[in-house]
Amino acid sequence: MVLFLSDSMAQSEEDRHLNFAGEFDCAPEPLPTLRHSASHVMAQAVKQLFPEVKLGIGPAIEDGFYYDFAKPEPFTGVDLELIERRMREIIAQDLPFVRDEMPREKAIRFFEALGEPFKVEILHTIDAPTVSLYRQGDFVDLCRGPHVPSTGYIKAVKLLSSSGAYWRGSERNPMLQRIYGTAWHSQEELDRYLWRLEEAKRRDHRKLGRELDLFVFHDVAPGAAFWLPKGMVIFRELERVWREVHDARGYQEISTPILVHRKLWEQSGHWEHYRENMFLVDAEEQVFSLKPMNCPESTYVYRQHLRSYRDLPLRFSELGRLHRFERSGTLAGMFRVRQITMDDAHIYCRPDQLQSEIMGVIEIVQLLYGTFGFESRFFLSTRPAKAMGDPALWEQAEVALAEGLQKRDLPYEVRAGEGAFYGPKIDVVISDVLARDWQLATIQLDFVMLPERFGLEYIDSDGQAKRPVAIHRAIYGSFERFVGILTEHFAGAFPTWLAPVQARVLPVSEKTAPYGREVFERLREAGVRAELDDRNEKLGYRIREAQLQKVPYMLVVGERESREGSVSLRRRTGEDLGQMELSRVLAELAAEIASRSVTLTLGRSQ
Repeated sequence: MVLFLSDSMAQSEEDRHLNFAGEFDCAPEPLPTLRHSASHVMAQAVKQLFPEVKLGIGPAIEDGFYYDFAKPEPFTGVDLELIERRMREIIAQDLPFVRDEMPREKAIRFFEALGEPFKVEILHTIDAPTVSLYRQGDFVDLCRGPHVPSTGYIKAVKLLSSSGAYWRGSERNPMLQRIYGTAWHSQEELDRYLWRLEEAKRRDHRKLGRELDLFVFHDVAPGAAFWLPKGMVIFRELERVWREVHDARGYQEISTPILVHRKLWEQSGHWEHYRENMFLVDAEEQVFSLKPMNCPESTYVYRQHLRSYRDLPLRFSELGRLHRFERSGTLAGMFRVRQITMDDAHIYCRPDQLQSEIMGVIEIVQLLYGTFGFESRFFLSTRPAKAMGDPALWEQAEVALAEGLQKRDLPYEVRAGEGAFYGPKIDVVISDVLARDWQLATIQLDFVMLPERFGLEYIDSDGQAKRPVAIHRAIYGSFERFVGILTEHFAGAFPTWLAPVQARVLPVSEKTAPYGREVFERLREAGVRAELDDRNEKLGYRIREAQLQKVPYMLVVGERESREGSVSLRRRTGEDLGQMELSRVLAELAAEIASRSVTLTLGRSQ
């Protein structure tokens, strides 16, 4: 038996799903293969320039690759330039990638002689008599491959950054130095990717959150956002549209406690499987937890009354504040936090109601995402090998999920065996303006965890007690992550209906300030979130500041506007729309806000 060993065998679970190179018995994707080959070229360059370093692993990841090295000091920017230059020299040599097979015991002695302890450690974890190595020039690495035929196939490569990374992803292991890079088939593709990276930096929600006064983070509460007044405007507008949609569809909003006794989590199974991710509180010789999810508590609302088949479906929605212990090194602004506001809902229904309820949730997904201009892609995850519950119910549920998608003419991909242990699910993915994918909504069917563990029942038409089916679903996923996504998608220039400040009034001089205040008051009376900037600063300076704050509209008022009851209208994009009657501005602005348009429409008909 020959084992084609990939560097990914030493990867963390978080990175493993991104390592496309070298799958067993299947043709690799071209770009991941190219990138994995580039990681070997980078390792060869590093060993030539820094012979004392020890090799870790070097997989392809999404949009690039990395390699880990044991080196006492971090790599510097100058080091990366030297390494990239040496990589280009190796690429120009067009060295073939040559695969060798070697008995595992011999490979252990081989890498011991080379002084590569991490490769030896990997080899000791392999239960196979033979392994594969790849060579290019004077460099050899333990790897299952595959690779491109030669280094000359790598046409466009760029090293991006370096950082510390624990061996095998555990803080109990040595800290290594990780270099990230990317490789593409052409320089044009690389240039487009580098532009996207720069654009992503410009749109970074952490940077914009500070600049636009939306939210901040402080070390007194790691992983928990301080929502500032303008950020709370966005939060509340998201709540408003969310409640409108759910209230119109028969959801009943509930609120359950944040601090809950451990016995609840023992009953749900979270104490056994999720305790390390929970914040625990000792009080009066008892153990409580800040809730990491809302699911188990919704059962107490269900059991508040004896339920009949006529009562179902019951749709309980909850904007619940959750706390999950994420390791400090994994926190990433709004994208990964410890305090989460989850837009949860749990639907309890009869099996014959499944399809209609699923279609109802899909409708909400499309409606809410469409409000922000997002299109959805759907994935159906089916019964895993270790599943709980009656297989017949699983089949019924999978058919219901599939038919719900089909009846709405929605294409979807099947992820066989990737359902939750308690039921199949639909996952929904959106793409932002930079073509980055974000998985948001999840529609999960549950026959066991809530209905069985908490003894949920309803009295059916035959007078017998039956178990309901539970549907777990969230649309935004979490307010924190969703606001982070929106901030980067819109680059802080939110649609008018969502913008913290929708209009700013700018009097040209002190003489026109009284009329400016009148315009400001008219806007406020019309329900527009407006500001009055009558500071003794030049008009150009105040216009520029309003643009930097992404205010959709600026209403400039001078002597002529004061006389004629009008304003001079400008957009944050720099367009000067000229003079308009104030009454028209108020009417069109109100219409734009009410329509929740994602584009600026005021003055478009001029």
